[in-house]
Amino acid sequence: MPISVSPCLWHELKALQTFAFTLLIDFWLLDPNMADVEALKREAGIEACKFVRTGMKVGLGTGSTVKHTVIELGRMIREEGLEIVGVPTSLATEKLATEMGIPLVELSDVDGLDIVIDGADEFDPNFQLIKGGGAALLREKIVAQESSAMVVVADDRKRVETLGAFPLPIEVTPFSHEATIRALNRLLDCRVNIRMAGEGPVITDNGNMIADAHTGPSINNPISKESEILQIAGVVQVGLFNNMCDAIVLAGANGVETIINPKGRL
Repeated sequence: MPISVSPCLWHELKALQTFAFTLLIDFWLLDPNMADVEALKREAGIEACKFVRTGMKVGLGTGSTVKHTVIELGRMIREEGLEIVGVPTSLATEKLATEMGIPLVELSDVDGLDIVIDGADEFDPNFQLIKGGGAALLREKIVAQESSAMVVVADDRKRVETLGAFPLPIEVTPFSHEATIRALNRLLDCRVNIRMAGEGPVITDNGNMIADAHTGPSINNPISKESEILQIAGVVQVGLFNNMCDAIVLAGANGVETIINPKGRL
């Protein structure tokens, strides 16, 4: 007898399958006989610094790969005389940048940024992104929108054909967040949960919460999906970064490559 599976459950099963595959890739990458994934991420982070020149105002992203960019920019300031100012996208990046000796300014005190270098949780063939795994998506998007160019640093596991295997982060207000979760559940027809840290919810640098939507790899039109989600009153921002990414510096088993968006600004 055929088994009927709801679209929501099907997407979740596909997402679990994708994460299981990613886990296998992790083990493969970490095999002592294969490339060291952390070393490759460091190499990619350093490679992204080639887009930075003296005099630039630079957005400093958040994440395990782009942290190497921040560290390298600090070294270039100390040892090579690079002169830049930075705008961090999170309190964690602000702390790291300060430790590295990068001069920081408030975004409101400058007239736009020359470039932002940030990470991503997923990117598709059209250079559309899912971001927010580090719960900094609101600040990251504000900085990205104020930048003349965006360079993403990522490892090859983040490359997908269709966005959504990584749960879509959505920043929501604490006020009546249960109602917002219900509205998101109805709109997206999938499981949506508040991200937890131990016994309490994750609280963003802006005092909000993060809802994770388990859509599965089904976001075929991220521009439309972003617009629909933002119609819900309790939603502050959504982790779909559309038409923002100009280049991706990608770490993979075969080394580091830079992919330029042919429709981008670089």
